[in-house]
Amino acid sequence: MTGSDHTATDDDAAELIAQLKELAGADPTEVRQVVAEVLAALDRAAGGALRDHLPETIRLDACLGPAAPARP
Repeated sequence: MTGSDHTATDDDAAELIAQLKELAGADPTEVRQVVAEVLAALDRAAGGALRDHLPETIRLDACLGPAAPARP
């Protein structure tokens, strides 16, 4: 789906969070691991472009490395 096909809402985000928690169980460490794996998979699917839009702490948690240097 492209942005024009579907606009994410707070309800969509809440549903995704609930699904991730259900998958990972109640353990916050497991939740972080599942989220890191999902972000890494999304970054691979986006050809490495997702990492440029994530805060550094999240990139490090997901083992995505640094963002690409800004182009002049």
